[in-house]
Amino acid sequence: MANAATLDIKSLSKQYAVKDKVLPVLEDVSLTITPGEFVSIVGSSGCGKSTLLRLIVGLEEDYQGHILLNGARISGTSLQRGIVFQEHRLFPWLTVEKNIGLGLLNSDIPAAEKKTLIQQHIDLVGLGGFEKAYPYQLSGGMSQRVAIARALVNRPEILLLDEPFGALDALTRSHLQQELLDIWQKEGITMILVTHDVEEAVYLGDRVVIMEPRPGRIRKIVDIDLPHPRDRNSFAFSQLRENVLREFGDDSAEPIAVVPEHERPSGIDLWRFSW
Repeated sequence: MANAATLDIKSLSKQYAVKDKVLPVLEDVSLTITPGEFVSIVGSSGCGKSTLLRLIVGLEEDYQGHILLNGARISGTSLQRGIVFQEHRLFPWLTVEKNIGLGLLNSDIPAAEKKTLIQQHIDLVGLGGFEKAYPYQLSGGMSQRVAIARALVNRPEILLLDEPFGALDALTRSHLQQELLDIWQKEGITMILVTHDVEEAVYLGDRVVIMEPRPGRIRKIVDIDLPHPRDRNSFAFSQLRENVLREFGDDSAEPIAVVPEHERPSGIDLWRFSW
């Protein structure tokens, strides 16, 4: 099991220089995420959600404030922090097992142990039997499973997910949400999800962080005090979803997504057909 991390974000601000002007992207963001917590971040375009993830993963370092992982300031990328993007970003000339193995490229783990870890994570995401398959032979949902396995194979302390299911159809997205929860519970890892989908945020998160744009800052944090598995059609779930939606006003640059009721799964185990 991975060692879950504590993430402390303190008075974080970020600006970009655009045509000799300063464009503030994040302003005074403070948030503590405890070990093993699943936090969803929602907000309209322009609120800095993806920029925040890039700073946490270490892809950018020019910022004001502090980002601390287990008390140490984050500097550059690290195997401690994995990330999954909306596009799976698999190498088309590599098989499933070799794409996952890229997550161990900079690891000093012995070859035999790497092989074991790769197989364990193929099984973890339900792709046993597809080890030798190439990306063109996989569906979108299967490709995202490979991307998740690649991000987890080196046992990071925190997993960052940037709209990982945004390009998938509603049924596939719903089943992968449940599988992500299963992985989170098995691995005990700290997870941070960025999404436009309020229902997804409420279904997955222990807390939902609502951000507002220009510059990006935290408007409100909503605790999701519902046990797993969560019933999307229950009154308590609907009430929490509506509470989050009410926080979005006219400043939204684009609509916040909610899966229409007629597109929601019936509860029948159809995930195999989502491939």
